[in-house]
Amino acid sequence: MSSTRNEKDPNYQQDIRYIFKLNNWILGSIGIWPVSIQGIGRHAPKIAIALGNLALSFAMVPCALHIVYDEKDIIMRLKLCGLLAFCLTAMTKYCILAIRRPKILRCIEYVKHDWWQVTFRSDRELMLKYATIGRNLTIIGASFMYTAGVIYYGILIPFFSETKINNQTIRPLVYPTYNEFYQFQISPIYEIVYVAHCMCGYTIYSITAGACGLAALFVTHACGQIQVIMSRLKNLLNDENSNIHQRIAIIVKDHVRIVRFSAVVEEVLQEVCLVEFTSSVCTICLLEYYCIVDWKDDNKLSLATYFLLFISFCFNIYILCYIGELLMEKSTEIGSMCYMINWYQLSPRSVRNLVLIIAMSSHPIKLSAGRMADLSLTTFGNSLAESVTTNMSSIRDKSTRSHNSNYQQDIQHIFKLIHWIMGSLGIWPIAIRGIGKHMSKIAIAIFNFALSFAIIPCALHIIYDQKE
Repeated sequence: MSSTRNEKDPNYQQDIRYIFKLNNWILGSIGIWPVSIQGIGRHAPKIAIALGNLALSFAMVPCALHIVYDEKDIIMRLKLCGLLAFCLTAMTKYCILAIRRPKILRCIEYVKHDWWQVTFRSDRELMLKYATIGRNLTIIGASFMYTAGVIYYGILIPFFSETKINNQTIRPLVYPTYNEFYQFQISPIYEIVYVAHCMCGYTIYSITAGACGLAALFVTHACGQIQVIMSRLKNLLNDENSNIHQRIAIIVKDHVRIVRFSAVVEEVLQEVCLVEFTSSVCTICLLEYYCIVDWKDDNKLSLATYFLLFISFCFNIYILCYIGELLMEKSTEIGSMCYMINWYQLSPRSVRNLVLIIAMSSHPIKLSAGRMADLSLTTFGNSLAESVTTNMSSIRDKSTRSHNSNYQQDIQHIFKLIHWIMGSLGIWPIAIRGIGKHMSKIAIAIFNFALSFAIIPCALHIIYDQKE
């Protein structure tokens, strides 16, 4: 990539700030966004990453000890395990993003270089259109995550979760703590722990929103570049004075560049998407179960909290799947555009050059979760439907049985004869308490004795008495 400024786009600096601003804020606050800082400031991202992991560990370790040693209720243990798994997932994504910072920087340089080379106003408008889509997706995802966090951490927990035991107000914490560590109800220990838990929550939500924003930024940029190529293909035959071979060569070169850029983006995001996708699906299943249990127990506050988290996770998966669907759809449209132009007006040599673009477009660019599942709207629908089906299957079975008012009569009619026959031999399973539960074993023993009483003398008679 060129290191000197090419004065082709006077709006270059403004466009770059517009594209990177939100992701720089979100990921820069947790030390993931690559920055060029000289002097002692170059260690700021490492310090931010260390503080973020410390905040996560400060919440996770006491919570794990509380689950193992303090909490005795199975339902509460299950709920806290879901919370602990969510924190562990966030820490895993945090470490992956920290390791992938050089690759993220490479993708950023790709984006900067593409904006640097903008020469036509129409190309800039197309790129800005998709950059705005990525920016809006980042705004929606970040707003949803941070709003849910503010409501949960700032309203539900401090104002609606207080309890009184022996006329003493027990102030709640976001993450349960191990009782042997400290008396967290005493000021200022409670305030310090609560602020640390809020830092943990901010780190978690920034990791989630930042990962989605990063995917939206890179994928929509690739879609914008694809749209520019399609525009050039559409206008390929309009300028009769231009060199067709040179224009096709530029189109093929730019297409190859997009494919390489998408491969780097896939390498950066595949582990994050895998962790995000699998953890979100499992967490959605747990949240659906929590909502069902709290609905049954008429626990409105807890139900509202879990339902809010359920919507948040569903929306998070939807953003990733929508981004993957958008990339797949746009990457296949290049091949279709090659068919739609008046290619028959080109020379045979030029037509053969278009075959390379068509062949590459036959394998659409995809965003996958660890190369195991392609992120698309179909995947989103199947995952959500599977989670709902898993949690509702038992309820559906119960409701289906309760609709048959003749259930007992039908069961007696079906099993009556076979019950008489097999029951007399001790084979039919029956639920009898007390001494009667041994009747089946006694019947089986008696009939085996009767069979042996007939078989053994008959066998001895055949061997020793019968001579014929």
